[in-house]
Amino acid sequence: MSIHQLLGAAYTDLNLVVCSLNSNPINPKSLLTSFYNLLEKSILSRIRFHNLTHVYASLMLQQGENIKLISERLGHSSVKIRSDTYSHILPNIQQEASNRLANKLFNG
Repeated sequence: MSIHQLLGAAYTDLNLVVCSLNSNPINPKSLLTSFYNLLEKSILSRIRFHNLTHVYASLMLQQGENIKLISERLGHSSVKIRSDTYSHILPNIQQEASNRLANKLFNG
């Protein structure tokens, strides 16, 4: 059941990435406290909240996702920021793309 279904007319979609259960903006300090509490309960290392964008972009690139799509999802108007920041990941991706193409060409 979605939050929209649960709250019905009481829910107002403000197009927020993170909000309270009743759709209001959440206090940034409360968000950080919740985030760090979750990290403490998990096996994950403590990282800055902002680093989640880097984790997301790195994982998406490693899966072969298009850098333009990643940049758009992170709110960047240009892929230059992403390609400059993640150039250390791109050589592996280039090799993997070449391997996939070779496999398709020579192995059917």
